[in-house]
Formats: sequence, C-alpha cells, structure tokens
Amino acid sequence: MRKIYGNYDKSPVKNIVGYPAWAGYEDITAELKAAVEKKEGQIIVLETYTEVDTAEIIQGLKGLNATIFSAEECMVSDKEYQEAIKQFVTEDRVFGIMNTLNIRDFYRMECVEELRRKISGTKGIVLVYGVGASLICRGDILVYADLARWEIQCRFAAGAPNWKSQNERAHKLAKFKQGFFVEWRMADRMKRQLLGEIDFLLDTNIKNQPKMVCGDGFRAGLGTFSKEPFRLVPYFAPEVWGGQWMKNVCDLDREAPNYAWAFDGVPEENSIYMQFGDVRIEVPSIDVVFFCPRQLLGDRVHARFGDEYPIRFDFLDTMGGQNLSLQVHPLTEYIQSTFGMHYTQDESYYILDCEEDCVVYLGLKEGIDENEMLADLEAAQRGEKAFPTERYVNQWPVKKHDHFLIPGGTVHCSGSNTMVLEISATPYIFTFKLWDWGRVGLDGLPRPVHLNHGSKNIQWDRTTGWVRENLVNQMEKLEEKDGVKVERTGLHEREFIETRRYTITTFCEMECEGGVSSCNVVDGKGAVIESTDGSFAPYEVHYAETFIVPASVRRFRIRPLEGEVKILRATVRG
Repeated sequence: MRKIYGNYDKSPVKNIVGYPAWAGYEDITAELKAAVEKKEGQIIVLETYTEVDTAEIIQGLKGLNATIFSAEECMVSDKEYQEAIKQFVTEDRVFGIMNTLNIRDFYRMECVEELRRKISGTKGIVLVYGVGASLICRGDILVYADLARWEIQCRFAAGAPNWKSQNERAHKLAKFKQGFFVEWRMADRMKRQLLGEIDFLLDTNIKNQPKMVCGDGFRAGLGTFSKEPFRLVPYFAPEVWGGQWMKNVCDLDREAPNYAWAFDGVPEENSIYMQFGDVRIEVPSIDVVFFCPRQLLGDRVHARFGDEYPIRFDFLDTMGGQNLSLQVHPLTEYIQSTFGMHYTQDESYYILDCEEDCVVYLGLKEGIDENEMLADLEAAQRGEKAFPTERYVNQWPVKKHDHFLIPGGTVHCSGSNTMVLEISATPYIFTFKLWDWGRVGLDGLPRPVHLNHGSKNIQWDRTTGWVRENLVNQMEKLEEKDGVKVERTGLHEREFIETRRYTITTFCEMECEGGVSSCNVVDGKGAVIESTDGSFAPYEVHYAETFIVPASVRRFRIRPLEGEVKILRATVRG
C-alpha cells in the first residue's frame, strides 16, 4: 500500500530576526511618512514590477497627502510600445524571442526633464510611481513593489492585461508569452540595479493586504537564503492530463478535478517566504539569485550561468490521468538561433511512483522511415487520423525509482498513471508538442502543437538500442558503507546536470564541491540537514519536498527523520 506521510509543507518560511516590517496600508503610510521626514526630504519613489496593481497602491497610500506623479506618463504610447516589442512577441501562439530591451528605452527624455522640473517645484510630500519611476529620480525614499510570477499568471487567467497592453481578453498563453519573453526580462534588468539600494520592499501579492519590510531586512533575508538550506513556496496547477497523486501527498483540494504540475524547485517561477515578527513577506525567489549569485550558485556555476539558476525540479502527475503530449525539446544551436536562449531544456524523468503496467515513451523504434513519421504527424495535426505512436516510439516499462534521461532532440513523454519528478535545465517553456492525442485543453481549445519546430529537432538516430544503452536507468554505484549508499543516476553526457541518489539509514556527510545543489526527498518520511560547523540551524525536509543547498554551505550532513531516506541530488558538472 502507498504510504502517505502527511508532512508535506506547502508554506515553508524562514524567520529573519531584528528588522521591522509592517502590514496594511495604514501602518505602511505612517512609516513612509516618518521615513521621509527623518531624512528631511519630500520625495518618495515607488518603483514597481510590471503587473503590480498601482491603482490599488495609490488609493491605499492616500493618507500620505502627497502630490502624485505617474512616471509612465513620460513613456512612449502603448501603441508605440506594442510596435517595438512585436518582433519579440512574434505571431506564434506559445514562443517568442528573448529581448535585449530596457525599461529606459521607452522613456522620452524631454518628458522626463519636464517631470523633473515639476517635481522640483512642488512643495510637500511627492510620490513618483510606476515601472521606471527610479529613472525620473531616486528621491529621498526608494520603495520597490514586487509581485511573484505565479500570482501574475493567476491574474492573467482572471483577466488582467499585460503591462502597457489592452489585452484583457487575450488567452492566458498569449499574456504569459509576452511576459516571459518581453516585460519580465526588462523588469528584472531594472530590479537587479535596485536591490542593493531600496529603502523598503513592498509585497503586493495579496490584493489589498500589502506588507512592507525595510530594505536592510529584505537584503538580510536574501542573504540568509544564500547561506543555508531552504525551500521555495510551491504552487500547483491543473491540466487536461493531470492526476490525483499530489492531492493526497501534498494535501491539496480534494474537490479539484486534478493537479498536473507542481513547481517546487524553480527559482524563476517560485517565491520565498520571510517572516519578520508577525509579518510574512513573499518575494520572488529569483531575487536571491539576483542579489547573492556567487554565494548561492558558487563561483564555478556563476561563471557559467551568471545570475540564472540552471536547475529545475517540478512534478508531473498523471496518476489517474492521461499521457502527456508526445514532445521533443530543442537542440542547443536551435534554441540559441531561434529564441535567443544560451542553453537548452535537457531533462530527465525520475519515477517517484507509478501503477503497474505503466510506460514512458522514449526514443524512436529501429528502422522507421523519417518521412512516413512526419507525414503521419502532419495528418494527425490536420485532424485526419490519430497518430500511431506505438508504431514509431518506444514504450519502456517503468517502476518506482527508475530514471530516464532525455537530452534535447529526444522524442518522449510520460504515460498515464505515473508520478514524475522532472529534473531539467531551466528553459522550461521550450516544449515542442508533436502529438497531443487529439485532446482539447481545459479551456476547450485545441492545445498547441509545434511540428514546425519539433520536426527540425528530432534526432532520428536515437533509436531503441541507443536509448537502452544511454538513457534508461544508467545507474552506477559509487559507494556503499556505514549506512550510506551513493549511486550516480545520470544525466547523459550531453546534459550539464549530474544526479546522485543517496540512500541513508544513519547519516551522510556531503561536500558542496563549489556549486549549488537541488535535492528532493524521493523516499522516506524525511530528513534533517545539519551544518558541520554550526553556521545554520538544523533544517527539516519531508517526503517529496525539494530543497536547495547553497554553494556557500560548503559541507553539510543529512540524517533520516526515521528509518531509511532516499535523497536525489542534482548539481552542475564541473
């Protein structure tokens, strides 16, 4: 019988001691008034992330009795903005192109100078707000209003438009595409420049329930996350193929139709919780990467990836659900030349759980005809017939703790009734669907298929024999002694991620080896991560939880909560 431990933590939080924080517009307004008076100044600059609800904030801060200026009135028109980003948004339903734009590119300097003159001639408290407000002036008090990526996506689904766009009625895929390829890149470039100097961080994730922490406290919190093990705040989403496993293990809404995805280890997508006394602050976890890249990633990884977190852990739940779409990921040169990304989405499937007689589709069968397969895929896309998957694609039987490696260019998908821990490089949006079993999505619309991209990336020589020898359960025992077994489980030599599985009954000491580690408790009740030098307090993790160990930890110890525990650890190869 499947064991449910019931200890999965959906709200991991770190306590940050010694810094003030405020909740609610009344207390926040009072603190901003006091802060600007203390500096004997008058100008408050409110820099905002795109999609932050500035109308709500301005209404909430009306007690400032400030003269208010919108920085964005100095920008080009929405029409001019849309024309400028068109080449990066593209006509594709899902994919755009990474841009090199900056927020300042859309500011008209003659208008900026005029606004600066107005501000200098205004008496009393002045509030300058908007995306790019800090370009007008730094002011006496600088506040940054942030918003988590998942909350932005939820607002898109509920009808919110993209920044500087009148696209409320657009499909959420179109909104996400514009955010992912255009505005979030620009906003992050601006954010990187400001993290070290903001006076206050404003958490706007819950409507009409703002929280604020002083800048020093915010930065101390980011520093804490870069020096000790931590978890990200997970989020869960349904999909047409979704399953039922996570409902029980992660204690989710039993009445929901399904949960397909869980993002539990993706710093660009997830957020973190910091507790300051009675106030819990939520910020995007990518802020840690931006502010403390070397401490978190280590010099070796930072030198290669900059302030990007290169490893992604997420869940794919088809237990009681359906097959994923048959798909392929781009080759490195294709993603570079077509989408402006500098590395591709290599990945792997680690089987957390499964029913009997389940399969993973991986690689092509021997002796197939390339032109015939493409013709059948095109006919299926036109709706003329179902694609005969079993004729072309291998089906590999799966059992718990199997590990299937999937370098870019390999045709694959998870079958129904499996629970997959997906370990991959982080450009996760780049999935080229080849066949989706004739389904429509939860919105009733046909799900997008990308044969135009996929057909250019399929590696036709990755057939049965090669896949068996290179991609299926490439396990290698490295060490076994004193209650610890260490096995290398992958990944393929074309992939930069190394994975090792630790089976521990006593305790195991590990070296960070100069790089960050992403880990998951793949079996057992849980574990405690301990410092070997007392630099952090013991940190408890539980079954199915993903946790990150920063490179700055250097050395740590893992011991089981009870009995035996299995930890899967992913690092960047040297």
